[in-house]
Amino acid sequence: MMSAIRKSALLHCMITAMLLLGASCSSTRHVPEGRQMLDKVRIISTDTTKILKEDKMHSYLRSKPNTKIFWLAKFRLGLYNLSGKNSKNWWNRAMRNMGEPPALFDSTMMAVDAEQLKRAMVNVGFNRPQVEPIVSLSKNKKKASVTYKLKPGKLSKVRSVSYIFPDSKIEKIIKEDSANLYILKPGMPVSTSLLEEQRSHIALHLRQKGYYGMANESITFSADTTEGIRNVDLTMIIHPPRVKESPTDRERRHHQYRIRRVIFITDYKTDSGDNIVNYQAQDTVEYRGVTILYGKKQYLKPSILFDNCYLQPGNLYSLKDVTDTYNALGRLTILQFINIRFINAGFEGDEGQLDAYILLSPAKQRSLSAELEGTNSNLDLGVGGAVTYTNSNLAQGSQVLSVKVKTAYESLSGGFSDLIHNRLLETSGEATINFPQFLAPFLSNSFKKKMRASTEFNISGNYQERPEYTRIIFMSGYNYKWSDRKGMKRHLFTPLDINYVYLPESTNDFLDQIAPGNPLLRYSYEDHFIVRLGYRYNYTNKPLDRPWDKAGIENIHTAKFNAEIAGNALFAFNSIFNYRADHDQNPYRVFGIPYSQYARADGEYTYIRVLGSRSCLAMHVGGGIGIPYGNSTILPFEKRFFGGGANGVRGWQVRTLGPGTFPGDNKMLNFMNQCGDIRMISNIEYRIRWGMFEPAAFIDAGNIWTIKDYSNQPGGLFKFDTFYKQIAVAYGAGIRLNWDVAILRFDVGFKAHNPAQGAIKWPILHPKWGRDAAVHLAVSYPF
Repeated sequence: MMSAIRKSALLHCMITAMLLLGASCSSTRHVPEGRQMLDKVRIISTDTTKILKEDKMHSYLRSKPNTKIFWLAKFRLGLYNLSGKNSKNWWNRAMRNMGEPPALFDSTMMAVDAEQLKRAMVNVGFNRPQVEPIVSLSKNKKKASVTYKLKPGKLSKVRSVSYIFPDSKIEKIIKEDSANLYILKPGMPVSTSLLEEQRSHIALHLRQKGYYGMANESITFSADTTEGIRNVDLTMIIHPPRVKESPTDRERRHHQYRIRRVIFITDYKTDSGDNIVNYQAQDTVEYRGVTILYGKKQYLKPSILFDNCYLQPGNLYSLKDVTDTYNALGRLTILQFINIRFINAGFEGDEGQLDAYILLSPAKQRSLSAELEGTNSNLDLGVGGAVTYTNSNLAQGSQVLSVKVKTAYESLSGGFSDLIHNRLLETSGEATINFPQFLAPFLSNSFKKKMRASTEFNISGNYQERPEYTRIIFMSGYNYKWSDRKGMKRHLFTPLDINYVYLPESTNDFLDQIAPGNPLLRYSYEDHFIVRLGYRYNYTNKPLDRPWDKAGIENIHTAKFNAEIAGNALFAFNSIFNYRADHDQNPYRVFGIPYSQYARADGEYTYIRVLGSRSCLAMHVGGGIGIPYGNSTILPFEKRFFGGGANGVRGWQVRTLGPGTFPGDNKMLNFMNQCGDIRMISNIEYRIRWGMFEPAAFIDAGNIWTIKDYSNQPGGLFKFDTFYKQIAVAYGAGIRLNWDVAILRFDVGFKAHNPAQGAIKWPILHPKWGRDAAVHLAVSYPF
């Protein structure tokens, strides 16, 4: 009893110590004599319009106090204060590298910050704003708190907007889409950012309509404040282009430009200078109005270049076409360098002419890599190796072929005497070929160009040999991938995916020994066949490859959905030609092998509320269901859902939670039984970022269930009147190391509510490390 109390007390002390580490040390230990530590910064405002948001205004400040963990303690400052004055000592260096030096008060920087706040208020439309900084010192004169009192003044609002165009052609283009182009409306504040957005919007639209030389600087605003600063009459003016001192009549006007020629230079050298007009090609090909200048090799077919080019002779210049061409060519892995230059080719009538030069440089086409590793799993010695071959331009169309062969050998006795008879041998091979476009004859070329698409074919095989059995796994299929131009909506459609498991040899009593009466485990070691069709959809409003604190948007939404069905076509064929009355006892077969028939769907939604430049609140919900029917009475083991783990309810290790109230004990048989047909999950996580370090605190809830009452999974059946009582809950904290290109995550979760039969229902009241804690090491965020 005393041991349990001591461990519980130790657990709470560890958590408390982490949170209060910053406060436990003298926070001013490393503050120089005569200086003060900047302890707090507050911003208060007399603004009643609610335009000035505190979080936004804090972003304009350069001088900020030390960061806090969970709004409580200055944890990194506490680490820094654990260091001594000797900078050569290893401990002192380590604490200073992990910690954060004290933020010092500087009256000069305070004046700069006050001026920044004043400019920010002017930019959103306030007139003659004032900022009053107020400094207060602690009793020992070692800490300073600064309060910036904002007095915004009067807000200027748009009373009316008028427009002056340089010619009727531009006026017509803008008025045709005025509903989308006119951002400024009466009643809006006269905001600098709003004015800049309006002129950028107009200039971009004109560049899409052929006005190659249209710059933002050609558009200005004049303000009439004769009725007072609160009501402003704005006039937007599009000025003629800035040219030389004695311009001709033609040069005094903005002109639309058309693409006269499109020229590919496929072997461009980046150090060859700017004389691209006189480039000497070894071979010239004219293809559907496009000129292709080849160097030593024709490493890309003319049709591939044409299909990935949105710039076409005779079309008006469009910045969107330029961007789409960059994106399309950028997906061709054989290309290392891409640049598009435009050369003015004079005028034809009243329209300018442009020659578009698309400069390309090839990347390395073939690569070969090898891996070698040694293993020691529970003293079972082993060795493995793999060889991977990649060809990034298989048939002069930037098709990517990847072939990987891997083998592993492991002694199951831990010694060398049984290397022949008591060992695991595994050999696998896989090959994929990716085409950078839709390979579908029923789709039009115009549709294919609208989508960033690819087609992938794959085939793989895995040979496993153990003392008890020999198993062969074969997989093959193909899929289509496509997305919108921004990459925020992504689709994956799999028309055909084949999975075949074959056991040519096994000991006579192997299945009876490992899985007596367990259909789940037996299914994994019996011959079976899965032919499925699937679809996956991902959506996010976050730009790709941007972390949450650099996304450039206030909140982030991410949604994922997966659905698949299997065996329907085979079942329909068998039903017509081979009637069976009892599928449970006598299922349909293909080549003598029973096949699975099921439907499965799952989805999840993540919402990240950005609280500031260094913190966010991430919320996540997810769920799924799989239903066997027809030729199957149970879902394939690999298609069932699992509970716990680094991406689930983190108070449990992976595959040790559920289903329902099933009492798992981490033994082999229960491990195989801890899977289900229904999954529910919800998480909330608070994240902070200090450079590469990201502390986090979380609460997880969820479980899995079965849709049938299986005898080997008592308590696992989903029931509407009891499932909510079986929701498992966990809490915990973690630290992430974020290198931008990769995230290493370390989380510790504790059980709060445990629904398992025979378990303590509310371990949060009596926590015990060995019973309630789960440690997870993973890559990337949990959601």
